[in-house]
Amino acid sequence: MLLGILYKLPRMTDSVIHPTASSIPVPADLQSQEPHPSASSIIKRTIDILGAIVGLLLLALMFIPIAVLIKLDSPGPIFFRQERFGLRGKPFTLLKFRSMVQNADQLKALVPNEAKGLIFKNEQDPRVTRIGRFLRKSSLDEFPQFWNVLMGDMSLVGTRPPTRDEVSRYDEHHWVRLNVKPGITGEWQVSGRSAIKDFEQIVELDLRYQQRWHPLYDLRLILQTIAVILNRSGAC
Repeated sequence: MLLGILYKLPRMTDSVIHPTASSIPVPADLQSQEPHPSASSIIKRTIDILGAIVGLLLLALMFIPIAVLIKLDSPGPIFFRQERFGLRGKPFTLLKFRSMVQNADQLKALVPNEAKGLIFKNEQDPRVTRIGRFLRKSSLDEFPQFWNVLMGDMSLVGTRPPTRDEVSRYDEHHWVRLNVKPGITGEWQVSGRSAIKDFEQIVELDLRYQQRWHPLYDLRLILQTIAVILNRSGAC
């Protein structure tokens, strides 16, 4: 049933941004480089597939109560989808449970940005719904991203997936973070989550992940992420 729902997402999601047929132009230096070894690792892909299957099974168990709460809390679709950019600037549709009001993008200009650099953060963002705050605090809003992992657009562990607005303003050194697949979790997730408000610090953490990467390091970050979520630290 859940897989059928995911295939019907165009009718059930908030169509704020749709992926385009082409990606944003990638700097020539990055195009000439080989992708990070993690992008072609069979072991990493196997871990991703197994983890995605487990995540989707858990999502199937939670889907109905979460969907009902989202619908009762505010008008709008159950799922939120947004264009994000992955490995080497490839666009894809990121999936999440909707945690904001339906016209959140139109209201964004009215909300102060508490972050520094190319990202947007506000700890008391008024666009977040009541159930949305719970979903974000518990990270349940991110469970639909296991579908992105199963489809190969994301990994369990990687960089934070950027939006078109962010990528369009990248300096050359920012592009290096897209030399790996974006992940549901990563260095930023276990190093402060939403408490990190400096984009350059996120870039540093992403590059540190590329330097340290190993399948066992991925497993370590996954376990650390679970601990962070259970402690409910740094989310908003």
